[in-house]
Amino acid sequence: MRLFITAGCVVSLVLLSGCTSGEGYYRKDYDYSNVQKIAVVDVIGPVGGEAARNQIADFFAMELLKKGYSPIERAQVHVLLKEQEFQASAITSSEDAAKAGRILNVPAVLIVNIPKFGEDIQMTAKMVNVEDGSILWMSTGKGKGGKTLGTIVGAAAGAIIGYAVTGEDDKVLGAIGGGVAGGAAGNLLTPDEAEKMLEIIRKVCETLPSRQVRYQKIKD
Repeated sequence: MRLFITAGCVVSLVLLSGCTSGEGYYRKDYDYSNVQKIAVVDVIGPVGGEAARNQIADFFAMELLKKGYSPIERAQVHVLLKEQEFQASAITSSEDAAKAGRILNVPAVLIVNIPKFGEDIQMTAKMVNVEDGSILWMSTGKGKGGKTLGTIVGAAAGAIIGYAVTGEDDKVLGAIGGGVAGGAAGNLLTPDEAEKMLEIIRKVCETLPSRQVRYQKIKD
């Protein structure tokens, strides 16, 4: 019973979150109406496996759609780059991103960098002009995520399962084994982490220019 109470306390801690903030800038002399198709070519950082990166790319795709762009499906991006023997892991600069964009035949690409993904989340995103490798838009955001606590919850839940399904003689070994499995599951995006990530991405994309930005009245 004590084990269940402890796990519940940890869950409560995970649900605690802080404020989210963001700041970004874009080139006001560029005609974004020329950018229709766009691709999220890479999600860099310690954010778990490919499934988590795909989810983050999808969140950005939703924000791009809101701004009038037509994002390419991430799976298609991988297929096209692989056909040209170009790995997403090779994208380390704006020039590399521009090269990937030329392979994908899009006028602009998006790169997402998440250097911190734990109890604190930090993120930078930038749109790169494929033609010359220049940065068209760049924004940063941060917030509280609770990744470390999420892993602890996974381990605790796994331990509970291991304890429940094993016999009396094996209950300690089962709890340890279940805890290891649960900890591994905690490395994936949990629903709470996904919700927080989406919140940060929305904040990051507040300054993302729409395709009609050149024709909007800009206040001094």
